[in-house]
Amino acid sequence: MSARDDILGTVRRSLKRGGLTAEQEAPLLARLARPQAGPIPARSAGRDRRGLVELFDSQACEVHATVARVASLADVPAAIGDYLARQNLPAEMTAAPDKLLDGIPWDRRPLLRLKRGKPDPADAVGLSAAFAGIAETGTLMLISGAHSPSTLNFLPDTHVVVLPAARLVGPLEEAWKRLRAATGAMKLAGAAMPRTVNFITGPSRSADIELTLQLGAHGPRRLHIVVVEDDAVA
Repeated sequence: MSARDDILGTVRRSLKRGGLTAEQEAPLLARLARPQAGPIPARSAGRDRRGLVELFDSQACEVHATVARVASLADVPAAIGDYLARQNLPAEMTAAPDKLLDGIPWDRRPLLRLKRGKPDPADAVGLSAAFAGIAETGTLMLISGAHSPSTLNFLPDTHVVVLPAARLVGPLEEAWKRLRAATGAMKLAGAAMPRTVNFITGPSRSADIELTLQLGAHGPRRLHIVVVEDDAVA
């Protein structure tokens, strides 16, 4: 018996319910296989790739993120290096061991230093690759796994994320569809779904104290997104 079966069994016993019959289980499995989308805002409807990029850019900046748009992966090192210099940050990052990031020619910015893996508490800058970008809210979708440590999303004070424009979708529901398709085909980390899915909209913030907005309250105080417009990188 798996831990999941053990937990669900405990819930059933507390509710004094037995297992489902095949007749009861069939409609539930059908609903999981073909999930229905709820009401979808019209904000992102009917937009082409350029329109989604424009909407994502404006929505992300609205929530205090910064966005740089580059033509190809070859332009990413310069875009990130220039950003770190403007923010007076060290030219070093802890980067996720992601294949997309491996394909970036970092030698074009030789002063940038990359360390792969999970960040340490003292690391100032984390670098991730987004699974998807949601244009309607300027939100990033990042999934956990060996190639994408979740601690990169929360521990460093500055979070830099590379997002191919081909991974942009309009509504949230479309991002979930892509994740279901990807995990069904590739079995990420040997499971049907990643253990954690993080949705990031702007840097960490809180206005709990006298309604004064404080950035970096529970995570990064800066979020910088590099949108790569070349479709081939996706």
